[in-house]
Amino acid sequence: METQTDKPRVQLDRDAWIAAATEVLAEEGIAGLRVEVLAKRLKVTKGSFYWHFQDRRDLLIAVLLHWKEGRIRDIIKQTTADPGHELEQIYHVIDVYSASRSRRGMMIELAVRDWARRDSEAGAIVAEVDDVRLRCARALFLACGVPMEEASSRCMLLYAYVFGVSLMIYEKFDTDVARLKRDIADLIARSAHASGPA
Repeated sequence: METQTDKPRVQLDRDAWIAAATEVLAEEGIAGLRVEVLAKRLKVTKGSFYWHFQDRRDLLIAVLLHWKEGRIRDIIKQTTADPGHELEQIYHVIDVYSASRSRRGMMIELAVRDWARRDSEAGAIVAEVDDVRLRCARALFLACGVPMEEASSRCMLLYAYVFGVSLMIYEKFDTDVARLKRDIADLIARSAHASGPA
């Protein structure tokens, strides 16, 4: 008969630690992200952690890089359009990013951005992601014939809207939220309509 001590120990890989750290980051912020907390959550010893990471900072950088890679991959996917369909893609980006996001995803985003305010390395990574985000959106506006300066303003407006709306509770403000979002999308993309091919 197998006893508790006879069961083989689960070997955690680096990715399991990063996933657990990301969950703690979402729930408790950077201050709650401690090796002891993670080891307890994963039901392993701290020694297992040091098999994969030099120290807590090594883990933190791994979490940031994992977040960065995922965000950039998603941004490129959402902003890639077939030639001639750039305007549709602008509406798609507005729709996708202004839709009700998962609470977990929003909590991770907020935690990373809060962390970036206090840590220069985190700040540099967030700045890199935002630069990719803005450049990809601007490319869509440019492909619609919008001049460079206005394309830059439109993509800033687009992301100011989608980030702002993700933080607000606005259902009591207007009963027709779908119409409100459609109208805002039209305002953001209006110049692309006017500048696009006849």
